[in-house]
Formats: sequence, C-alpha cells, structure tokens
Amino acid sequence: MTKNVLFLPGDGIGPEVASAARKVLNWFGTHENFAVKVTTGLIGGAAIDVAGVPLAPATLAAACAADAVLLGAVGGPKWANQSFNLRPEAGLLDLRGAMQVFANLRPAVLFPSLSEASTLKPETVAGLDLMIVRELTGGVYFGEPRGVTELPDGKRRGINTHSYTCDEIRRVARVAFELARERKGVVCSADKANVMEAGLLWREEVQKLRDAEYSDVKLSHMLADNCAMQLVRAPLQFDVILTDNLFGDILSDQAAMLTGSLGMLPSASLGAPGKPGLYEPIHGSAPDIAGKNYANPCGMILSLALAFRHTLERPDLAARLECAVSRALENGVRTRDIGGAASTAELTDAVLFALGEKVVHVADV
Repeated sequence: MTKNVLFLPGDGIGPEVASAARKVLNWFGTHENFAVKVTTGLIGGAAIDVAGVPLAPATLAAACAADAVLLGAVGGPKWANQSFNLRPEAGLLDLRGAMQVFANLRPAVLFPSLSEASTLKPETVAGLDLMIVRELTGGVYFGEPRGVTELPDGKRRGINTHSYTCDEIRRVARVAFELARERKGVVCSADKANVMEAGLLWREEVQKLRDAEYSDVKLSHMLADNCAMQLVRAPLQFDVILTDNLFGDILSDQAAMLTGSLGMLPSASLGAPGKPGLYEPIHGSAPDIAGKNYANPCGMILSLALAFRHTLERPDLAARLECAVSRALENGVRTRDIGGAASTAELTDAVLFALGEKVVHVADV
C-alpha cells in the first residue's frame, strides 16, 4: 500500500535537513520498492511570507490526511516581532493540536563513535540510551487563559496557564509504560508536585495508572529540577523519562547535549492508533547557519527512521537507517557540531552509501 508523506521544510536550516531526509526516503523508494507519495507544504515563516499565516488551512488538512508528516524547523528573527498568533511557532502549536499528537517521543542515544563529542566524560555517558516521553498538547503551552494584558496603571501582565486533566495525564503515561515494557521496564516521572497542584495531580494519576495496569513496570517520581541535575550527574540511571510539555521541552534539549549535539536528536509525535504521526528533529531553525550547507541532518534522518517504525509500518527499514547513520559517523563523516568538517550533503551521502552496503547488526533488527 502506498504511504502518503507530507514534508513541511519550514524555516532556517529546515529546508536543508528536510531535503536530506527526502533524499533518503527516495532511496528507499528506488532500492527497496517502498511505495510512497510525497507532497510538500509551507509552515512557519515560509507560510507567513506566502499566505500571511503560519499554517494555512489547506496545509493543515493535508497533514491530517497524511500517513506521516516530516517537519524541518520553524522560526527566525525575521518574524520575531509579530504578534504571537502570527509567529512561526504558532503554526507548529496549531499543527500539533489539530493532529492530536499528544505523546512526543524523544530518544537520546549516544552513538559510540561520538563519545568524545558529548559534554560529559566518556565514562559517565557511554552506553546512553534513554527515551523522553513528553506530553505535547496540554500544559502551559496550550492552557487558557493566556496572553498579555494592560493593567489600569499602564503596566502589562503576561499570563500562561499550566493545566492538565486526569485523562490527558493518563493517555501519555500509558505510552510511556508501554514503551518501558519494550525496553528495561523502568519509568521515571518528572514533575513539580512540591509547588504545583497540576504537578501533584500528575504524580497521583501516573501512580494510579501504574498500580492498576502496569505493576510489572518499575516507577519512580522525581522533581523536574532534580531530574535536570541527574541527567548530567548520572544519566545512565534513566530508561524512560515521562514528563509534561514544558519540562519535556527543556529536559530533552539537555539530554541532546549528552549525545554530542542538538542536531543528533529526532522526535516522534503520536496520537491515537491509526492517526498520522508528526516527525521532526528537536533542534531549531538555526538562522545563523541557514543556507551554509553544514547543518547536521542526522536528527531529521533519524526522525524518518522513527516514522518508518511508528507510522509507515516498516521497522526493518528503521533499523537499516539507524545502522546506516551509525556507520557514516563511524567512518568519520561528521558535521561541525560533532567535531567534523563535512557538509550537510556530504553526511547525507555518507548515510546513503552506508545504506547501499546493506550492513545491519543482528541486534538492530
């Protein structure tokens, strides 16, 4: 069955890394007879420049009708002074909300060949393989009321509301527990139950779900600030970290640096079974290096691997692609952020070359 994939390159380095992932997807179409129909749309600043809004209704409809959406990045100084609803990032939030992708999976894996690129000592981070499960459509990014209001004395007040229901908490916690069963069977839930009522509800509901349905999974609770400290003190203690929208945004960026670069981390945003998934690298648009052909494409390429695994129903191709990225790095082809001098195109070609060798470790299948 032909799969429908929508590419939304976006802004900054987004088009460069999206182009890399599209080349890889085309390779599978040519060499592995993977039937795919690819379309392209605008999001973020690129959409504002053309349509006046960060996400046009037609693009949103195409995303909801696709099997998988691969997004590059959004944002940049050109649009920084727009009102919030007309900034590029508003288009991304609208996309996540409309697609109802409530569970954001952010794996942080240190490839052995990049141990020296990590910000931590090799003996502290060697063997790192953790999964952050971030709630994606609730919390402070979506809560109401929100906005900036002017007070009677002429001063201004900014308001954002951190809000969760028990159903929102339980559905993302269920994703974390299911993933843990496929891994080491250990979940650490990060919250701020000591100072936030929503955090206390989070802790209580996660514990109730575990006790009722996942007694085989080991669950611990940790304050989010302590979790941030533990990620740089002893990251190997973690397997699956479950957390809310805000803390997940922060902790996953921190975890990225353990792997050598923010450019290495992919993500998968998933909703109900059978619904399309949204896949994107966790890095931003990096306008300072946009158009220079040395952005790291690995986060985007590995996001494609996640799409193969979770939506496109080809986990075998996911394993092939992850192995190819590892081999390209082992062969010393690296972009500047991970200690090399290769261009975006050169690292992409190295991954394609490794795919052609058809070498897959037994453990990866």
